[in-house]
Amino acid sequence: MKENIVAYMKTAFHTEVTGYSFYLHAAEIVNDEHGKNVFKHLAKEELEHIRVLSTIAKSVEETGSWLTYEDALAVSGSTGMELPIFPAENELIKKLGKNPEELDALNIAINAEEEAVNFYGKYLKSAKDTNEKILLTKLVDMEKHHLKLLRWEYESIVHTGFWCDFMEFTVEGERE
Repeated sequence: MKENIVAYMKTAFHTEVTGYSFYLHAAEIVNDEHGKNVFKHLAKEELEHIRVLSTIAKSVEETGSWLTYEDALAVSGSTGMELPIFPAENELIKKLGKNPEELDALNIAINAEEEAVNFYGKYLKSAKDTNEKILLTKLVDMEKHHLKLLRWEYESIVHTGFWCDFMEFTVEGERE
């Protein structure tokens, strides 16, 4: 059982690494400064997920115990897996092609976040441990937040031609 959990967490780790690399790449190709900031913000959050997931996987593997998201984040600087020096081929970046546009990057990101919500949601349904359920619920919520932010940006560009700038309310604070 523990081996299945660790394998699942390692898959999640690699998925987050792929997202992190994609968001950094997307930030480089987008011309709009607000668009760059959106992708940089998402990359930063994916990096946090990477640290947390690797630390939790290591804890489960070594001790059989689950850390909370917050505890894993607090100790992730000194433990856990490091980012690969030479990351594996990134399918998301390949999808962008040679002449990517901002909407292409957003569509790919939206699809990736939908898959992340489904991935963590499926895992949540099979979770047995209370701390595992709490962690997965938090990850699902965070991925839903990413999805909402990306959809909001997409709608803004499609309807107004501009990335979102001034907000009367914050999407970051809003939860489904």
